[in-house]
Amino acid sequence: MKKISSTLILLAGIVILGSCSKERSPVTAWEYNDTKNGGFEVVPYEEQETGPGLVLVQGGTFTMGRAEQDVTYDWNTIPRRVTVSSFYMDQTEVRNLDYLEYLHWTRRVFGPNFVDVYKKALPDTLVWRDRLAFNEPYVEYYLRHPAYRDYPVVGVNWLQASDFCAWRTDRVNEFILIREGILDHVPTPTENDYFNTDQYMAGKWQGTVVTPIPSIAPEGGDRIVRMEDGIFLPRYRLPTEAEWEFAAYGLIGNTIGERITDRRLYPWNGHGTRNPDEKFLGQMQANYQRSNGDMMGIAGALNDAGDVTTPVYSYWPNDYGLYNMGGNVSEWVMDVYRPLSAEDKSDFRPFRGNVFKTQMTNEEGIVVNDTIRYDADSNIVSIPGQVRWRDVSISVADDNLDERRNYKYSDNINYLDGDIQTQAEGLSGTPFSEKYDPTTATKPESMGMYEYEKTSLINDEARVYKGGSWKDRAYWMVPGTRRFLDQRQATAWIGFRCAMTRVGSPVGLGKK
Repeated sequence: MKKISSTLILLAGIVILGSCSKERSPVTAWEYNDTKNGGFEVVPYEEQETGPGLVLVQGGTFTMGRAEQDVTYDWNTIPRRVTVSSFYMDQTEVRNLDYLEYLHWTRRVFGPNFVDVYKKALPDTLVWRDRLAFNEPYVEYYLRHPAYRDYPVVGVNWLQASDFCAWRTDRVNEFILIREGILDHVPTPTENDYFNTDQYMAGKWQGTVVTPIPSIAPEGGDRIVRMEDGIFLPRYRLPTEAEWEFAAYGLIGNTIGERITDRRLYPWNGHGTRNPDEKFLGQMQANYQRSNGDMMGIAGALNDAGDVTTPVYSYWPNDYGLYNMGGNVSEWVMDVYRPLSAEDKSDFRPFRGNVFKTQMTNEEGIVVNDTIRYDADSNIVSIPGQVRWRDVSISVADDNLDERRNYKYSDNINYLDGDIQTQAEGLSGTPFSEKYDPTTATKPESMGMYEYEKTSLINDEARVYKGGSWKDRAYWMVPGTRRFLDQRQATAWIGFRCAMTRVGSPVGLGKK
């Protein structure tokens, strides 16, 4: 017993003495965080902070695609086993109140000098109009009246939803830096000093720093927060189609070991749309159109109590804690639509829509600030106070595309399904890189596979939306179904929710 006690005392002494010295590199033996050694910093880090409104969706493998009879005979949901990494997703659809906060901020910052930026963000409230129905009250009240503040925002196209995600990224990261006492809160930001994450990390932000971070580099001074500090959260974004479908099924609730006991048709168990639990027997599991002209049931016994949309916390969440993954509103996802995406996309983190970009720099290598710019149709393509991005190009030596093996050009939307490379390169013998310069504004014409507005409605602006809505039949609540719409169009039945990449462990701190 005495021997054991002596050993414990000795180990305790070693720990105490060891704690007085700095951590050393296991490959060079030099100490970290030492000015004399060059000031290489290694900061303490545990795991990713969960962003506001998000829940962790633990990833895994699942069969993506058709789980119900293909009643449309589009054959665009061929079953395919894929793997999705863990990620975060909004617990609910983005509400009218959330979007109004975004509009309020945009008007305060850009309204005085760049009112077009505010107008660009406005939802299309006229999507409620129907030539043979009286829907004018929704046009006037749905977005702004407090009675609808907890209802999902609609009338937002894919581009606007993506802009909201980018804005949310900056506001959350700004809040984190203010919370940590690094930045000063600016109650009246302008287009010159509002916080932008990319601008800040490029050293171009013009705001006020309250507590600068001292640098331990030999030259001394202060520094900004860097990626290596682990303070910033990854970007908010739209979920990929695979992520949305995986999250909607919530199969984590039907898993024993590595076996899924019951495959789901909807985001809940069973083949019906009513709750089988004795406590809630017969109550509707989602907001959808039951039959012709039946949007919510009979007065005195409304089935889903939703003539149009319902509050975002209505009904029961699935096993990930996500609400309304079936019904209420359909939701935008990141992917560009192709009928045979399941045949072409990767097994791991499948996605179609990659256009590889890099930050634009000047001759001195300094990141270039963006200014308000318009495209040929007078649509805003960029706003002031942000970093300008460009497509990677084979004509830019620093991009090294001629040395790459995994991609050779920036725009890979059409890859293996509609691009000139797979249709014509083998016939002419001319390298694809000589046919297509991604720095130009003109994209190569189709070889006939998708003749937009002639034989097809599919082009590179056709974005996938998933799930059923308040005006859909139950068939569309099956997560494996998919539809598409032009990214510039909006409807009264499509909303969205944001997602965020999970970095590090897929299960969380302390888990295997």
